[in-house]
Amino acid sequence: MRATFRNLFDALNLAAFVRTQRHHASSVLRWTVVLAPMSVVVGTLCAAFLWSLDAATHARFDHPWLLFLLPAGGGAVGWLYHRLGKSVEGGNNLIVEQIHEPGGGVPLRMAPLIFLGTVVTHLFGGSAGREGTAVQLGGSLASATARLFRLDAPSVRILLMAGIAAGFGAVFGTPLAGAVFALEVLAVGRMEYAALLPCLAAALVGDWTCHAWGIRHPIYPIHTPLESAAATLLTGPLLWAKSAAAGVAFGLAGLAFAEANHALGGWLKRVVPYGPARPVIGGLTVIALVYALGTRAYLGLGVWSAVPDDPTILGFFGPSVDPWSWALKMLFTVVTLSAGFKGGEVTPLFFIGAALGNALAGLLHAPVDLFAGLGFVAVFAGAANTPLACTIMGVELFGGAYAVPIAVACFVSYLCSGHSGIYLSQRIAVPKRRGRALPPGGTLRDARAIRPEAGVPIGERAAIKHPA
Repeated sequence: MRATFRNLFDALNLAAFVRTQRHHASSVLRWTVVLAPMSVVVGTLCAAFLWSLDAATHARFDHPWLLFLLPAGGGAVGWLYHRLGKSVEGGNNLIVEQIHEPGGGVPLRMAPLIFLGTVVTHLFGGSAGREGTAVQLGGSLASATARLFRLDAPSVRILLMAGIAAGFGAVFGTPLAGAVFALEVLAVGRMEYAALLPCLAAALVGDWTCHAWGIRHPIYPIHTPLESAAATLLTGPLLWAKSAAAGVAFGLAGLAFAEANHALGGWLKRVVPYGPARPVIGGLTVIALVYALGTRAYLGLGVWSAVPDDPTILGFFGPSVDPWSWALKMLFTVVTLSAGFKGGEVTPLFFIGAALGNALAGLLHAPVDLFAGLGFVAVFAGAANTPLACTIMGVELFGGAYAVPIAVACFVSYLCSGHSGIYLSQRIAVPKRRGRALPPGGTLRDARAIRPEAGVPIGERAAIKHPA
């Protein structure tokens, strides 16, 4: 009798195991049917976007007079958003909000509007990036895919995160960093592991598709050799200490960039309530800066330049030291983005970080190319509160041999950038320091809002902001 029960028990366990595996297989098949075509479309659009951006940049160098159309181009895009794009004005923050609390979804119109708006910005000389466009392309297409397949709210969250991963991985050629970025960007101090596999699959397919269309990404060379194992016992701690010191500066630079962008953008919205007028003012200001400083080196992406002596991201990996380009690029970018021009913050942050790392290398007597690489990823880590994704990006771009100094710089930068960042819809899951009074489940936007009342209990702050 006992043997009979044991056999029955074993049979039931086997049946349960088979049912579980069948469920997993059907889930994988279902997600493959949904994710694969979406990621291919995102990768294709990112390839078209990168090609358009390159064509626009060449046209700007070939026709310098295009700069004078920057106010008109910005005003036209601002008018389009005013008439057709008010629902997508939130950009990346709208996607993050929809992941946290799925509601109306991300309108599909976000994709063509951000594509056109970013190309116009770069054609006429605005200082902006490309990550915002890629993330919004991925997010809007993911939301449309979710509506097509009538997915439930938890599945919508996962698909939106996968869309971010596909866009980020494709536009920078860093699929692992793209996957982790989508998991890490939602909340400060917490990762969303539920979407790990979908995000990795989407990032890999998006990046592969972008490469299949012939898109090639820049190679940023670090030639400084690492010391031997014996020498590392002596020189390693010194290099790590220098990386940590630089990380403090990188974090403060990310903080300064985010705060300046939010402050100037908020001030412009108060002073100039009509949205299409703000890019006109910003365009005129960029033109004035060009002639006041006598250079166009800080327009556009800054990855390369047709002018040999212009500072560029690639140039900061060379032997010469440039002490002030990071500050000037920050100025041009803050003016451009806060005025409402479309694009992104990340590539300008790469420029600012590489330039700052280049400058710090001279002060710290450190390898210029290595510290340009550290700044490249670490300023972004502080500004976006994504230290792990940026560490992985550094390994993908520069090689695993430099993983330790990259990690040191990124994590120190993250700690030093405070409760601020370029994505105000990020939630604060784990505060960066103890004793900071923050509302439970609050966002970076909430953290900024309560700063003037420092020292007032949270309950009283709420009463001040929302009196009965």
